[in-house]
Amino acid sequence: MSTNRLLVALLILVIAFVSACAGGWLGSFLVLRAVESGRVTLNLPQPSSTPALPTPAAFDRSPQPLDLAEAQSRIIQTVQKVSPAVVTVVGVIPGQMTFFGPTGDQTVSGSGVFISPDGYLLTNQHVVEDVEEVNVILSDGSQQAAQVIGTDIYADLAVLKIDSSPPAVAELGNSDLVTPGEMVIAIGSPLGDFRNTVTLGVISATGRSIDTGQGYQIENLIQTDAAINQGNSGGPLVNLDGQVIGINTLIVRSTGSGAIAEGLGFAIPINTAREVAEQIIQKGYVARPYLGIRWQLVTPRVAAIYNLGVEWGVYITQVFADSPASKAGLRRGDILVQIGEVKLDEDHSYINALYRYQPGDKIAVVVWRDGRLLTVQVQLEEVPRQ
Repeated sequence: MSTNRLLVALLILVIAFVSACAGGWLGSFLVLRAVESGRVTLNLPQPSSTPALPTPAAFDRSPQPLDLAEAQSRIIQTVQKVSPAVVTVVGVIPGQMTFFGPTGDQTVSGSGVFISPDGYLLTNQHVVEDVEEVNVILSDGSQQAAQVIGTDIYADLAVLKIDSSPPAVAELGNSDLVTPGEMVIAIGSPLGDFRNTVTLGVISATGRSIDTGQGYQIENLIQTDAAINQGNSGGPLVNLDGQVIGINTLIVRSTGSGAIAEGLGFAIPINTAREVAEQIIQKGYVARPYLGIRWQLVTPRVAAIYNLGVEWGVYITQVFADSPASKAGLRRGDILVQIGEVKLDEDHSYINALYRYQPGDKIAVVVWRDGRLLTVQVQLEEVPRQ
């Protein structure tokens, strides 16, 4: 075919394509105008009784309708039920004398929740640490003096008490029943100023552990994406049944590598908080098991430097006289590598492993001595009170 004939054929094809597009557009435009003016009525085909694709039921799925009005109503009811039992905790840390002169008093704040009609309330230990004077601001804005009954640094919990009857007492739930995905509400006083702030989220995970950097971890925490900020510490985490399932304690905003995180809040399970509170109310403190040693942490790096023979454990630097360790025959220079069923490593610290037990429990511990492992029976005692 010659070049001229080829060009003519291509030209004809282009004209035909443009004409078809224009005609289709013009036809659609005229039909649309006719429908809008009411001159033409479209009879759309009705769906057949047998759809082309199977319905959700054919996949054995039974979706439940989401009633947003009901969900909102439950949230409002929960807030109205629990908020009167939530307080703002305000503490005063006295100033200190420095080289440059005295420093002024420091005011710290957090949140708390009444757990007893006798006026007992729960908050975090770090909220009232080193405070000399504590007051609580009730939900109606009134203020009352509070007494610190006792604290437990390892659970980061404290029990306070006011002399009068509280305006409301929160219902405590069962944190063992908490399920990831469950909707929850956090109530507290972020920054100390925005009293009884309500935030909504879900349970992100359970059983989390956070390293305190002080030789132990806070274990079995509830993770939530409900907004928790400075000042929320000690406030309740509540389910939609209006039950407290946790005590908000900390947030994680970044990692050691500098990575930024959002929505990482953590709460102490209320079952743990209940046990700690009961001991503090009864005795003023939490009875912890006592072994009676001073120790240094052994890591793979330390073990390699000193050729210790084991990678993880605690090196016993002192055994206290008349202590459970002394009575069991533990010595200075032993490396404790296992407590009960728990082998000490990066994720299982000496303190956490020991505190799984109670004073009076008889347990087996494993130590590295003279190049071999040795199992020793120890009967734990209560930490001596000073």
